[in-house]
Amino acid sequence: MAAAKALKVTLKRSPIGYAWRQKATVRALGLRKLNSVVEHKDTSQIRGMIAKVKHLVEVEEL
Repeated sequence: MAAAKALKVTLKRSPIGYAWRQKATVRALGLRKLNSVVEHKDTSQIRGMIAKVKHLVEVEEL
């Protein structure tokens, strides 16, 4: 069985000044401070969250 793909998500811009929903999405992704990095499994739910805050984060496929 092939290993599940992963995504590396980095917070590149501050969510200050954006809607509370976008701030909540950034927090739900596990991102706290600028340049913080988290890894998530590549699922449709995570992809949807990333799509909502794509202007704040940088994504790399592992």
